[in-house]
Amino acid sequence: MSSYTRTDEAYGSSSYHKRSRNIYTQQGGYNQRSQQSVQFNYDYEEGQSHQPQQRKVGHRRTVDYTGTVARWRHKRVVCPYSKEPGVVRPKKDYIIDVFPPSAFCDNPISSTTVKFVHSSVNKVRHPVNLVRWTPEGRRLLGASSSGEFTLWNGMSFNFETIMQAHDQAIRAGEWSHNADWFLSGDQEGIVKYWQPNMNNVKVLAAHREAVRDLSFSPTDAKFVTASDDSTLKIWNFNEGQEERTLTGHGWDVKCVHWHPTKGLIVSGSKDNLVKLWDPRTGKCLTTLHGHKNTITRAQFQPTRGDLLATSARDQTARIFDIRMMRDIAVLRGPSCDVTTLAWHPIHHSLLATGDFNGAIHFYLLDTYQSGSTASLSSAAVSTGGSSTSQTASVAQTARSFEPVQSVPYAHESAIWSMEFHPMGHILCTGSNDKFTRFWCRARPGDSAAFKDGYHLGNENPQGSNYGADRHGHGGGH
Repeated sequence: MSSYTRTDEAYGSSSYHKRSRNIYTQQGGYNQRSQQSVQFNYDYEEGQSHQPQQRKVGHRRTVDYTGTVARWRHKRVVCPYSKEPGVVRPKKDYIIDVFPPSAFCDNPISSTTVKFVHSSVNKVRHPVNLVRWTPEGRRLLGASSSGEFTLWNGMSFNFETIMQAHDQAIRAGEWSHNADWFLSGDQEGIVKYWQPNMNNVKVLAAHREAVRDLSFSPTDAKFVTASDDSTLKIWNFNEGQEERTLTGHGWDVKCVHWHPTKGLIVSGSKDNLVKLWDPRTGKCLTTLHGHKNTITRAQFQPTRGDLLATSARDQTARIFDIRMMRDIAVLRGPSCDVTTLAWHPIHHSLLATGDFNGAIHFYLLDTYQSGSTASLSSAAVSTGGSSTSQTASVAQTARSFEPVQSVPYAHESAIWSMEFHPMGHILCTGSNDKFTRFWCRARPGDSAAFKDGYHLGNENPQGSNYGADRHGHGGGH
């Protein structure tokens, strides 16, 4: 007498069960083929077995700064006369001593964000033209060529919401200094007013052609727009009325920035010129001829305001001292066009650039040059005494700087926009490869941070789990 026992009632049809069940015979023992059938799916026609694909478990990393900020503030209360945060050595035991960038004011190299954290991408992918952190740093706003706004969480980097903001590609956007308003401009020359809850309250037909950039005045009472119609316009924010048109560029105006504390506007154009304007009179104060191709980005130093950084499609970025009205440094390194740049919000000598090939480069303006007795930053900002002659000698020829750190394979295509977190511990980049990527500081003793696909390219001998797949898979999805 024989009996049959089924062990896998949850799988397949009855014909499948007859082939994969346990067969217990009177002679004793099992036919062990059924135990393997629970784990494998047999193809009886070809006689091959295939192991079912298991879903890869990914861990979403979170960059939470609250613990380090609380510990830094506690240390300042306990030791009020100690200004130094201490030395952070390259060992994992010193991770607890990694404080916010504001704690390392004398060590800007510690704030270079070279470690990959996360790749964010929409379901319907479009090139990311603009990335802007909200003023409090809790969210990141990304604008795409489809006219959509996407909000990403600033700590866990997960998706929060998406909305159709414009009918055409969004080219420009900026938050007001009081954090109450956001302005955006698109390909058709339309400028829209947005509240922090993303409620649209006003629409302006600002230009006949695309709005390439815009910027608020220090008091938020006015703002300036740059357009492909070769003009800049100054607007009254409350009334939405045009006050003045600035003419003088001979081609498309690609970028504009209002000085954070002064009545001074800088603009860059396709005519290779950088112009400084007086917003009260609308007159051009001076023209800078340092670049040899289209200006892609111009931005004043946010901390001290004495320096101006510009990038262009001549494979260089330049630093201008607005007190001397001439360039004092040339930032080299990229082998292609420099498409964007961003100053660090805490360290006045640190800035990052992004190029057409998708690489990120970090520069320090206070690094020592061979053959010089003083750093360029000190020579550029020093006044009075013997330093006056030194400033004049440095200003005669612009010094050349190489990047102190780089991420050569950050994106697979051009980086259109980048911005540091208001605290300076995270850098966000938006690219033509349709990805928004987040970068943070490397932890002490974390050698794997420099051995992933973003630093080594497609060849990754270490098999790092820190997002080595440059297509955005793994490391945060």
